[in-house]
Amino acid sequence: MWSLLLVTLPTQPNAVRLRIWRALKSLGCVALRDGAYVLPASEAAALEALAVEVRDNGGNASVMGLSPKGTAQEQEILAQFDRAEAYATWAESVKLAFAVYQTLSETEARKRLRTLGDALQEIRRTDYYPRPGPIGQGDESLLALLRQTFDARFSKGEPTPTEAAITRLDAAKFQSKRWATRARPWVDRLASAWLIQRFIDNKAKFIWLGDPAKAPKSALGFDYDGARFTHVGQRVTFEVLMASFGLEADAQLQQIAKVVHYLDVGGIPAEQAAGLEAVLGGLREVHANDDALIHATGTVFDALYANAARASLSNENKS
Repeated sequence: MWSLLLVTLPTQPNAVRLRIWRALKSLGCVALRDGAYVLPASEAAALEALAVEVRDNGGNASVMGLSPKGTAQEQEILAQFDRAEAYATWAESVKLAFAVYQTLSETEARKRLRTLGDALQEIRRTDYYPRPGPIGQGDESLLALLRQTFDARFSKGEPTPTEAAITRLDAAKFQSKRWATRARPWVDRLASAWLIQRFIDNKAKFIWLGDPAKAPKSALGFDYDGARFTHVGQRVTFEVLMASFGLEADAQLQQIAKVVHYLDVGGIPAEQAAGLEAVLGGLREVHANDDALIHATGTVFDALYANAARASLSNENKS
């Protein structure tokens, strides 16, 4: 039923001891006593990997199966895997975000939203025996409500994902066009504007909409409800534009897409997200004019693209 790790950590170096402790915590291990840690049997491979690391660094470790003697002992161990307190603490953090959101800048609010999303996923990742009933359920809707609250304040008109099919288009038919999106663009719109100018329509002109409902019919809309290009399924507008114009094979754009996706809707953390968010946030404060803003941020995305190429070449040389 369970896997048991018995471990005696090396006294030195401290870095190894700290790394093992962090790994045990990350896995959500239950400590029966000092040096005895339990996970479900399905997680045996993770404990085996830790045991190897301990032995490689001069400690002692072994992994074995563990079965309870009876129902009482089984329930005692299961109780230690209960994540109800973690869910409750998380919910209190969401309530605090609702209480203070009007005092936050957009960058701070988006960061808090992603942090809460990551924290919820982390709890669920180690919730090996989720309880039936209300505990742990409804959290996605609570997080969605917080996102809607932030969007209403900072990004009015944030698009609702559709389930429409993405049609492959010929960029040659989309030259010298007017492209419309919501004013005061943030990450997805800034990245999309850069993508349009650099890879789709290098003579694009942008219209910044105070009200998307008043978008000119002749303009190509992006990143608002009813726009030609907007969120589809799990894809943000930047990813939809890539798919629409056959750019998905570009590995450098894929790296940028991961960062844009994470900053816009959360999900899998991206290594460069925090840095990009800080730079874009600063430029947004400096440039009140949206045309000036996309010109300034375009240089940032150019640099990201070039860095992705350099990183890709470095990885190829290593292999």
